[in-house]
Amino acid sequence: MLPFPINPGLEGFPVYQPGRPIEEVARELGLPSKDIIKLASNENPLGPSPAALAALRKGIDNINLYPDGNAFYLRQRLSQKLKIEPDHLILGNGSNEIIEFVGHALLSVDPKGSPPIEPPEVIVSQYCFAVYPLVARLFNATLITVPALNYGHNLQAMLEAVTPRTRIIFIANPNNPTGTFVSPAELFSFVNEVPEHVLLVCDEAYIEFLVDAPDFLPLLRAGRKPNLLLMRTFSKIYGLAGLRVGYGIGTRELIGALEKVRQPFNLNSLAQAAALAALDDVEHVCKTSANNSLGLTFFSEACRALDLHFLPSAANFILVRVGDGQKVFEQMQQRGIIVRPMGGYQLPEWIRISIGTPTQNERCLDVLKTTLGR
Repeated sequence: MLPFPINPGLEGFPVYQPGRPIEEVARELGLPSKDIIKLASNENPLGPSPAALAALRKGIDNINLYPDGNAFYLRQRLSQKLKIEPDHLILGNGSNEIIEFVGHALLSVDPKGSPPIEPPEVIVSQYCFAVYPLVARLFNATLITVPALNYGHNLQAMLEAVTPRTRIIFIANPNNPTGTFVSPAELFSFVNEVPEHVLLVCDEAYIEFLVDAPDFLPLLRAGRKPNLLLMRTFSKIYGLAGLRVGYGIGTRELIGALEKVRQPFNLNSLAQAAALAALDDVEHVCKTSANNSLGLTFFSEACRALDLHFLPSAANFILVRVGDGQKVFEQMQQRGIIVRPMGGYQLPEWIRISIGTPTQNERCLDVLKTTLGR
């Protein structure tokens, strides 16, 4: 019992469970780390950009100094790449921090700017990224979970769930953990129909893997959608998950509000340097994208051959129904392959497999076959 009061909203509050690290599993199994393959957290199997590694080595001598609190050079380079003014961008310690900025800025007021009389509402889809509900609960908002349509977003039902108390709608496209994808035409229609009093947060963490990606930047450049925020990350295709670099794109008024709740120095100097270098390493991005396409095809064809139900994925992972997902995860882990059980996402019969290198994918498939007795 603590000798001081704790926020009662934290009672029963779930803790986000990340994928298990290689070192932890190696210690548990008594195996060398090199014998463990982690395909659980949608990381880049090719590693970080060589240019990013070079920038890290160069920058390490100056870690006695505070980083640039405004990430000037990274912001400027992103601005050039996206063809949008720098004041339309906010940088975060991963896109998770951007989600928290949104909570601070929007979930403490009613539409007229006064403290809320009733809890604000946040709309998400069933099988959404786990951090959206966590942030909603952190700010004592009412979470509205709309049933999925074919494991993806039911956009019409999400619109119908909007009330005067709704503050935020979260959509990930492609969606994590299902890999489902909303077409540009459908998403543009949805963006135009979301009421002005609701902030639509489009999580585009996997957008670089899309062949046909919706482009909302023209709307934001023109300031036509003040209630739209895009989120992107350097964790996936750029291979910088360990450095935690994410960013948001919105109108200057929205970004200005979010900047007021951003902590100083939230993005360390090495992360800034690596992200800046990774942005220009087009060769590494292309190699990652090509490897991902091959891997998705490999697992899709393998699942069909094994008569395993899977969801076609537009991201860098694939969701596979295996029966008892937790049991299969544990048995595969005993054989040195870490995948992600989906019980925490209300998908207990499924596992999520991140795309690895061809060698990693083949070993994962062999272990999956052995585990399932196929």
